[in-house]
Amino acid sequence: MDRSSVHLKNIPTLVLLALSIFALGLAGCGESAPPEESMKKAEEPAEAWPPQLPGYAAMTVPADNPMTEEKVELGRMLYYDARLSGDGVRSCYGCHLEEHGLATGDKLAIGAFDKTLTRNVPTMWNVGYYDKWYWDGRATALEAQVKGAWSGGNMGATGADGAPSMDAVCANLQAIAGYADKFQAVFGEACTPDNVAKAVASFMRTIVASDSAWVKFRNGDEAALSADAKAGYDIFANKAKCTNCHDGLLMTDMQFHNVGIGCEGDKCADVGRSKVSGNEADTGAFKTPTLFDVSKSGPYFHDGSVATLEEAVHLMATGGKANKFLDEKNLADAKNAALTPDDEAKLVAFLKELTANYHIEKPMLP
Repeated sequence: MDRSSVHLKNIPTLVLLALSIFALGLAGCGESAPPEESMKKAEEPAEAWPPQLPGYAAMTVPADNPMTEEKVELGRMLYYDARLSGDGVRSCYGCHLEEHGLATGDKLAIGAFDKTLTRNVPTMWNVGYYDKWYWDGRATALEAQVKGAWSGGNMGATGADGAPSMDAVCANLQAIAGYADKFQAVFGEACTPDNVAKAVASFMRTIVASDSAWVKFRNGDEAALSADAKAGYDIFANKAKCTNCHDGLLMTDMQFHNVGIGCEGDKCADVGRSKVSGNEADTGAFKTPTLFDVSKSGPYFHDGSVATLEEAVHLMATGGKANKFLDEKNLADAKNAALTPDDEAKLVAFLKELTANYHIEKPMLP
């Protein structure tokens, strides 16, 4: 397994970790570095826990859910285990596949019991760096997102209409000796929905796109991108100013914008962020997706309504779809740039090189 990705083996001992922190001048204490730090070349320790995105501020880990090797390993098992779901068929990984850029390739997510859900599957890349989750940002903790997906349509442990609840799934897991031993070792107690969520969230924090051409390029390796991709990046950043929203090393501002998908006039089929914020101005606004692995994660946008990357680029380059709540401020630069077909082709060439290598191995399950 690549040491630049998920470090599930040979994690430094507490003593070595303490020495590493001391050698860094206690750099991890106090306030996190601002996003602008992503412009600077990183000087990371040889081993980082959790794995860090080189050149970006350190990932925030909740005080009540510290990372440990054993917890991440348990979370990895649960993430890949279909027995966690209500129907015993779908694992978390089953909706975030390596070959589809950690999405599925489906227009809309297919949840437990073959239920078609209302939104497209978002990628998992660098998910531990976010401060809000889901397309509408309704979850403000990664652990809460895990429980929401597990007890909702995604994983189907609803406890309704004959489906098992999260507690019932935990009871089934606890009856498996390998899991019972691991929950006891990690949490000092039997399986509970809370400690399942903590373990899975800990694993998800290790899904970091450290092995990617974009990260290498942003950290000073000019050869990491091809000449065509660099020409496309110049258009992306300077001419079209796509960086108004797809900003920095994470390729997202982590904010919510209406680009017109699913909207017409003063109506939007899915009101998006406004349902969470209560602000009418947020109608039809959705979280800016990261662009890591974007060439593999189509179809695009929250409703999967745009089939190809080329179509998605053209839609954004021409200012989105008109509606009452359109974010014209951030889309105006691209629209006013009047990109040519050649410009758009160069943009696509750049986006196709934003791939990330997934080094996580499927675990042996109890």
